[in-house]
Amino acid sequence: MEFQSAAEERGSTAGPSIERVIDLVHLSRMTLGDRALEREVLALFSRQARLTLARIKHGPPEAVAAAAHTLKGAARGIGAHRVARAAEVVEHSGHPDRADAVRALEGAVAEAGAVIEELLSPIDRMRSAIRRPEQP
Repeated sequence: MEFQSAAEERGSTAGPSIERVIDLVHLSRMTLGDRALEREVLALFSRQARLTLARIKHGPPEAVAAAAHTLKGAARGIGAHRVARAAEVVEHSGHPDRADAVRALEGAVAEAGAVIEELLSPIDRMRSAIRRPEQP
């Protein structure tokens, strides 16, 4: 019996799609098709991206490149290619040119966060319904 990833189960064996906000095929490959792990990784990325973006926006200028580099790697890991590209621009931009790059990164992180929330929200609603006591 051969192992099938979640991407293959979904009928997709195509290569990574840099056009999607979150490349679910890439994510599935990175998590070996484990959907629970996919959800966990997405939630962790969403939180890390917000925290790292705050460090980029409000931290000392000398720490910006390292924070952007960290975010770039995390984004590549889950297939958030737009975030990774925007973080790379911030990483390599000089301090005077950084404001526009940070705004673009902020938009990419917000877009990825919205998609992640959309992906995770049906599961969260189901969990809430399970935890809610029955009404008489």
